Amino acid sequence: SDTAAIDVFKANLKDLLLAAPAGPRVTMGLDPGIRTGVKVAVVDQTGKLVDTATVYPHEPRNDWQGALATLGALCMRHKVEVIAIGNGTASRETDRLATDLIKKLPDKKITKVMVSEAGASVYSASELAAAEFPDLDVSLRGAVSIARRLQDPLAELVKIEPKAIGVGQYQHDVNQSALARSLDAVVEDCVNSVGVDVNMASAPLLARVAGLNQTIANNIVLHRNENGPFKKRTDIKKVARLGPKAFEQAAGFLRIMNGKNPLDASAVHPEAYEVVERIAEAMKRPVKAMIGDSAFLKTLKPKEFADDRFGVPTITDILAELEKPGRDPRPEFKTAEFAEGVEKISDLKPGMALEGVVTNVTAFGAFVDIGVHQDGLVHVSELADRFVKDPREVVKAGDVVCVRVKDVDVGRKRIALTMKSGAIETRDSGGPVSRSAPPAVGRSSAAPPKSRDNSPSAGESALAAAMRRAQEQGKR
Repeated sequence: SDTAAIDVFKANLKDLLLAAPAGPRVTMGLDPGIRTGVKVAVVDQTGKLVDTATVYPHEPRNDWQGALATLGALCMRHKVEVIAIGNGTASRETDRLATDLIKKLPDKKITKVMVSEAGASVYSASELAAAEFPDLDVSLRGAVSIARRLQDPLAELVKIEPKAIGVGQYQHDVNQSALARSLDAVVEDCVNSVGVDVNMASAPLLARVAGLNQTIANNIVLHRNENGPFKKRTDIKKVARLGPKAFEQAAGFLRIMNGKNPLDASAVHPEAYEVVERIAEAMKRPVKAMIGDSAFLKTLKPKEFADDRFGVPTITDILAELEKPGRDPRPEFKTAEFAEGVEKISDLKPGMALEGVVTNVTAFGAFVDIGVHQDGLVHVSELADRFVKDPREVVKAGDVVCVRVKDVDVGRKRIALTMKSGAIETRDSGGPVSRSAPPAVGRSSAAPPKSRDNSPSAGESALAAAMRRAQEQGKR
């Protein structure tokens, strides 16, 4: 049914938007290409573009050394900390280039991560990208997007229409307006749950905050550019067209880091500041000293501070927020390490233990990118040692998982994987992992790579193509 298909899309989109951010690190984005070259963009800690280049390490030029020299110079000049590699054509070859580069600069401690390219081309050709980078070639804009989505997947992916991200099951067969409404709601929920740094956020991100729209978001950016960063939350009221109602709705989700009032960096709404001040006065401690002091905050009894306006549940929430102010609900940054020497389907052998990133979760199992340009399928019956009704109980898009190759059909480009614990072997020891323990499942750093199945037809997402092939396989 439409509802079930939309629910799968919503769940996958949420996992993708809430994937772990690498954070404020100088990042080099590599958008792989063969004849057209590898497009390179370096962004600083805030995501601002600082440099671009195009290198030609692959066919027909094969300028491997020249590419290494150019990339090495960029890394030295801008103190690059992490390299984001798009997962499209020539991604593994480009990954090898990054490996060589990192070996040549051992003291720089650079890490590399494979990142989903899903939607990057849509962003590159968008009006938004053209407005931000009017003089930059479209292909280089894609490299900027790849670098930024590693730093903060949510902030970058809100610039793309959710449907273009391509993590839906039968996404073109459902009611499109219902789909659009549902996905917009997911994006807004994700943005609100993470919160937005009002001095750093782009207009598209601000526009997704409850109570704000595109016009007000543009005005916030304009005000910031003309008057410098906001010093306190109440300054936001000075923004054109942002009325009291919009402020009341949005204020709790807008953060001001290192501002005059430490509460401005938390999810405590300005209307509730008086409660925190009342608690501080009663306990004879400054607000700043209370924030983050779990032991002290746990001794407080919410009912002692409740009144007609703020009940016990509200006070309990406020105290929990003071324990970890502005905490990010997203997981910690982690990466999958693709096995060396395993770069194409023909390199796979049954029994091999590998690490991979879950790219999509469907009703019948999970697709996992193991670095061979073709996602493998862990069927629902192979996800765990127990019966699994819904694959999402076990994995989410973006999870880093340990899998074992069950079966490979090179001719038909089919890879069957298993996550059953008794079958998994560790990469280091070659011995089996404890049979009682299921394979470790962590969250990936990057937005999950898109499926690279044998090219979906126009208007069909990678996942829809995978679903179609799975059905065809079932009929055989």
